Amino acid sequence: MHNGHLLVVKDLTTSFKIRRGLFPAIRNISFHLSENETLALVGESGCGKTITALSIIRLVPEPAGRITSGQVLLKGMNLLVLSEDEMRKIRGSQMAMIFQEPMTSLNPVLTVGFQITEALLYHQNISKKEAQEKALEIMRQVKIPSAVNRFKDYPHQFSGGMRQRVMIAMALACQPDVILADEPTTALDVTIQAQILSLLADLKQGRRMSMIFITHNLGIVARIADRVAIMYGGEIVEIAGVNDLFDNPSHPYTEALLSSIPRIDRTVQKLSFIPGQVPPIDRMPPGCKYTTRCPIKIDTCEQKDPDLIPLCNVPDHWVRCWIRGR
Repeated sequence: MHNGHLLVVKDLTTSFKIRRGLFPAIRNISFHLSENETLALVGESGCGKTITALSIIRLVPEPAGRITSGQVLLKGMNLLVLSEDEMRKIRGSQMAMIFQEPMTSLNPVLTVGFQITEALLYHQNISKKEAQEKALEIMRQVKIPSAVNRFKDYPHQFSGGMRQRVMIAMALACQPDVILADEPTTALDVTIQAQILSLLADLKQGRRMSMIFITHNLGIVARIADRVAIMYGGEIVEIAGVNDLFDNPSHPYTEALLSSIPRIDRTVQKLSFIPGQVPPIDRMPPGCKYTTRCPIKIDTCEQKDPDLIPLCNVPDHWVRCWIRGR
């Protein structure tokens, strides 16, 4: 543990090479994750959520991308200074990732049973028979029906929801301390989505693992998260406990996201929208990254990027805004 936290990310910056040079996709990302806690990373597509997760687990596509600065401390150990062989031992055993689209992450020519068993054999000193028995048990835990019969099936023989369960089984196989879930329910219908969220919540509680849950769906956040980090333009612009964030959103971007959600407790409502789009990484404004879309900006916002600072008299609520952060 580092300062009582399982995972600590400090000033993490990851850049990508584009024709005109090297541009940061995420800048100075800092947060912590405690045991048995779920932190949601929320924002529009292009805000840097997935790159943050790939940087933490050291899967940024090279040579186009590279982690240029910062620290990722897992139980006090800096993952960014480890060799690739050392990282392979950590991926799956201490930290695992559930990817957004299982069909691009599962090998189509190998049975699902083989793929789950393979993870166990790589990380644990057990026999093939023991690994297969463990893999079957994990398939039952993630509620794949007729697990014995499905063990030898291929990914294309599973529905989207069942493939996502296979991905969860692979991630949980070696009982990692931290799960990175990258929009694991985006491609699923609402009923299956609810089942997967319930499954993840039950497994997290049963195994006391921690989770970083990436999503753009604030309805999911309200259900599954303990704390929320709102991302925009490669930066965290607000971070707070889930109830505090929904009750007292401080950053204009957070307010805009919340006001664009339908509410069942209101009979008549007009949904608002956020004009414009997230700037590309090679054309970020010099000041606050949200300044091109912000309705309350002042001159200072366009000149200098604000720091992420704690709100007055509100513990554990931080915001990056010249107007709201004072």
